[in-house]
Amino acid sequence: MRGKGKVAAEGVAEETGHLGAEERASTGGAAKVEKMPQEESMRQCKQGAQHQQKHEEVPEKAEEKHEGLIEFHNSYRELFQFFCSNTTIHGAIRLVCSKKNKMKTAFWSVLFFLTFGLMYWQFGILYREYFSFPVSLNLNLNSDRLTFPAVTLCTLNPYRYSAVQKELDELDRITHQTLMDMYNYNMSVTQSDWAAQYTHKRSSRSLFHYVQRHPLRRHKRDNPAIVEENNPPVDKSDWKIGFLLCNEKSDDCFHQTYSSGVDAVREWYSFHYINILARMPSTKDLDESNFESFIYACRFNDVTCDKANYTHFHHPIYGNCYTFNDGNSSLWTSSLPGINNGLSLVVRTEQNDFIPLLSTVTGARVMVHNQNEPAFMDDGGFNIRPGIETSISMRKEMTLRLGGSYSDCTEDGKDVPVQNLYLSRYTEQVCIRSCFQLNMVKRCGCAYYFYPLPSGAEYCDYTKHIAWGYCYYKLQAEFKADILGCFRKCRKPCKMTEYHLSAGYSRWPSALSEDWVFHMLSQQNKYNITSKRNGVAKLNIFFEEWKYKTNGESPAFTVVTLLSQLGNQWSLWFGSSVLSVAELAELILDFVVITCILSFRWLRTWHETASTMPPPGGHDNTDFQSEVSGPSTPHRFTVEAVVTTLPSYNSLEQCESNRDAEMGLQ
Repeated sequence: MRGKGKVAAEGVAEETGHLGAEERASTGGAAKVEKMPQEESMRQCKQGAQHQQKHEEVPEKAEEKHEGLIEFHNSYRELFQFFCSNTTIHGAIRLVCSKKNKMKTAFWSVLFFLTFGLMYWQFGILYREYFSFPVSLNLNLNSDRLTFPAVTLCTLNPYRYSAVQKELDELDRITHQTLMDMYNYNMSVTQSDWAAQYTHKRSSRSLFHYVQRHPLRRHKRDNPAIVEENNPPVDKSDWKIGFLLCNEKSDDCFHQTYSSGVDAVREWYSFHYINILARMPSTKDLDESNFESFIYACRFNDVTCDKANYTHFHHPIYGNCYTFNDGNSSLWTSSLPGINNGLSLVVRTEQNDFIPLLSTVTGARVMVHNQNEPAFMDDGGFNIRPGIETSISMRKEMTLRLGGSYSDCTEDGKDVPVQNLYLSRYTEQVCIRSCFQLNMVKRCGCAYYFYPLPSGAEYCDYTKHIAWGYCYYKLQAEFKADILGCFRKCRKPCKMTEYHLSAGYSRWPSALSEDWVFHMLSQQNKYNITSKRNGVAKLNIFFEEWKYKTNGESPAFTVVTLLSQLGNQWSLWFGSSVLSVAELAELILDFVVITCILSFRWLRTWHETASTMPPPGGHDNTDFQSEVSGPSTPHRFTVEAVVTTLPSYNSLEQCESNRDAEMGLQ
């Protein structure tokens, strides 16, 4: 109050200056001449005046202390002190309480900010784990009636169809001559009369011309450029066999070679065989199905199969194929596991009217797959042996993957940039083969015969596409090296059903029962094969157990888990709650606002200072002009000061009257 009194006395205006001086002079003079009773009276008077002054200052102070709707601190120091003194974060109060001890303040400051940094380091680890989208594997065992899968069975040998019989015979004759020249092997012993095949001279010359463009030759293992001459080498271990492939201009050629002569002959023969099949206008011309001549017996759940239970299709390599329970009719269901509650087949495995140069095995090929999925016999099929009863037990397993950010699986394949050429639902193998076929049409101008035909395209045939073989084998090398990107584009489906198979084998029929079994087959199915042991096979497919496993995925790190982990870390390092986080957010907001306010004040002060400064080279004559001005011109100035409220005149008059009364008594 003393400082404020001085500032108030110095800041009184000129008009009230003389009055204030007289009052101070009279008051000072009275104080010197008054005696002790008068001093006591004045003290009481002043106390009363001060009491009255307090009542008068209440409205003014109420106006001064009235707070606005939004107020902020005047400095960073004030903000920091207020936060540390009132926050619920542990350790922050030590920064204020220990400010008189610099060592403690430094220690708690380092500890506080170190703890803060460690906590946010843990936060970063949690966020990184959350945005990696981990999953948890859920394993469930379900018991229910199981839908029996589709089963595809092929003869394992392509049939010598009548529609292409002439060209196949000519191809066999050329192959016979090639093997005679290269290996000195005469196939005439195992073939039928070749004389009838020479009658088709026009067809023979045409096929021979195209076969000669892709001759079968031997090459040095260490130097493929060295080609065998007409005389066969004595030591054939250092030689590989293959056939020549050239582009349309024949200026770029390479040899498709194999280390095994058997593989080379089969591949070379298959290449020409595909060209022959591609000339057929429709696959219906190759439909020469004879279900009874291949499958002697078919039963499911002890009920005989009929034509509504299977469909037929032709495979270029595996011949006639039959798919059971493909979904065209009512689906089979297994109510009980075991060999007597599944599919049982007796099939013929004799090779009659087949092509021995195309297939070197005997038996049948079987594949278990889902309905509405194509049977890729090359990938999932397996062979059954003649004279053997093969029992296959199945275990069903379903996989449910999370899509979106958790994995790159696809729900239905619509988001995969590959057109589905198959009339089936999306699978990874369907996508991969469709991708190769589309690239084949784009690069080579024709489609590969093994895969579905795209719209507007035609199958490759070297009578129309001379260099398609050259293009195909080049493209196949790029496909296997994933240069085409098919394996990256084709993603796994989010929902998959797989069947895990276990096989058991036994001799069928046994030595004691084979006589009556073959007799019954000969009577019912006209079975008159000489080699009975290698002519038939039996196949049993059934569920191993009446349960199936479901592998599901669920998010391992959800938003709730993230918040829980963040809360655990916050409580560990600071022992705080969610409200403490709100306090910290408020601190950051106040810091930003104070920074903006101080920056705005600094800019305003800078602009005011720049506007009041005299121009460079000029002089400020304002002071001289104010002194020269006449008396009529008022002298005005502004003084900012803190004024202390003086006692009212009524209280002064009361004190004066009391003093006069005391003097009169004296």
